[in-house]
Amino acid sequence: MTQMKSPNQPREIHVLGLSGGRDSASLAVWMRQNRPEIDIKYFFTDTGKELKEVYDYLGELEGFIGKPIERLNADRDFDFWLKQYGHFLPSPRTRWCTRKLKIEPFEHWLKPELEAGTIVHSYVAIRADEPDRSGMIATHPNMKVHFPLREAGLDKAAVIELLDSSGLGLPAYYRWRSRSGCTFCFYQQKIEWVRLMREHPDAFEEAKSYEKSALEHGSPFTWTQKESLDELARPERVAQIEKDYDLRVARRKAKQLANPLRARLSEIDIDEVYGVPEAASGCLTCHK
Repeated sequence: MTQMKSPNQPREIHVLGLSGGRDSASLAVWMRQNRPEIDIKYFFTDTGKELKEVYDYLGELEGFIGKPIERLNADRDFDFWLKQYGHFLPSPRTRWCTRKLKIEPFEHWLKPELEAGTIVHSYVAIRADEPDRSGMIATHPNMKVHFPLREAGLDKAAVIELLDSSGLGLPAYYRWRSRSGCTFCFYQQKIEWVRLMREHPDAFEEAKSYEKSALEHGSPFTWTQKESLDELARPERVAQIEKDYDLRVARRKAKQLANPLRARLSEIDIDEVYGVPEAASGCLTCHK
């Protein structure tokens, strides 16, 4: 017999943010398969500068979960906020893009519900093999944050297996890049800038134009540390970056034990080669 909710009980809603990346997609799949009774609202905070592969993958994910993914940031994208910040580029020290394009739209979206007394259950894609990650901190007493992947003991290999078995597989950009988010995310490694130049030359040229404008407006930052994209794109520099990356991958593979039961785990991604930047490790809204 179904228990009737008391009229005095607050309304409850369930939300799950998607970045277009591997972990948040696997969480959506896991919830669909294991907690189908929960009516989840899925959302994606759109910077307006995402990879085409991200948008394509979100479309495939919508088909799997059978529900629409609400897009936030319809009116105020990266270009809007770049002008507000005097054309100064975001950086690890001034991460205005995360605040303005990811966190604030999420808070604005939920504000009416929270102010009305609604209990908001937010599901965050932190895995069991990420013990040092704390996730998005609840900023309101009515916000309840849950970590189903961690609670279910799902690690990176299990997440990949879950996506493979669902038929979705990994987002296409994982072939050449390790994180989702903007085309010109300042946390990406130099090898990823080289690959962006090859995979999406128009996006690379756009990033160069933003960088040039920022420098003209007095910004002290370039997209990548200690060199401009013009310098990075020189053939001799590209060759050097690729050689360094290949050497790092070879060293990593030499230390890694083969696991035939988890073949996909043997695929080394870029974050494993270089390590995740400390500040980026907490940037869940973009990179999960």
